[in-house]
Amino acid sequence: MSDHDVQREQGSTKGRYVIRRDGHEAELTYSITSPSLIIADHTGVPDAFRGTGAGLALVTRMVADARAEGFKIMPLCPFVNAQRKKHPEWADVFAV
Repeated sequence: MSDHDVQREQGSTKGRYVIRRDGHEAELTYSITSPSLIIADHTGVPDAFRGTGAGLALVTRMVADARAEGFKIMPLCPFVNAQRKKHPEWADVFAV
């Protein structure tokens, strides 16, 4: 997996993790339901990022932030849910 600079942008009710490169953005969006729960809604990875591990990097950063900040993730997004199943070591941060 390539190194990705994952940025977090957050408002009062929604947020996203984003990787920018060469005018393209890969993103993982989420909704904030409470201070202790967010819903991962959508992961979008354009063709320019295919095969680079960008999607996994976005989820990995979300998991790290959940652990550091004490919130749980509801994986509504099919990609996030698939990654959850592939990484049982992340079970502590998922609300399923």
